[in-house]
Amino acid sequence: MPTVIDASALAAVLYDEPEAPAVLAGCESELIAPGLLPYEMASVCRTKMLRRPEEAQRLLDCHRSLSQVGVRLMEPDWDGLPQLAQRWALSVYDAAYLQLALREGAALVTLDLRLAAAADAAAADAAAADTAAGPVPGQPLIL
Repeated sequence: MPTVIDASALAAVLYDEPEAPAVLAGCESELIAPGLLPYEMASVCRTKMLRRPEEAQRLLDCHRSLSQVGVRLMEPDWDGLPQLAQRWALSVYDAAYLQLALREGAALVTLDLRLAAAADAAAADAAAADTAAGPVPGQPLIL
């Protein structure tokens, strides 16, 4: 079963942040993410460069290492995304990660507490409903 990784978790690994070991421990299978991940990672890099201009080259080098991670990018169900975001009070960006985890029956690795809580609640709803739509998604890894 694959693991959905969001930008917060992947940034911790790429930029060698203190949460990186815990994130890596939760990533023992194929990594997948919505196609918006590279945009979010570029935005993370830009924000870090604004905060620490003296480290710009190191930060750019970390950002360039994204291509070596091997995350398989998948498209969300664009039509269903706004409704999912509204239901769980998430940004559309975060809802894309949740949607992918639900669709693929995958665990979600995130450092975002709101996204993790939504994933927990959505997984509980799916389990309670016992729907025939597919497997119950894995539990998110809250770091």
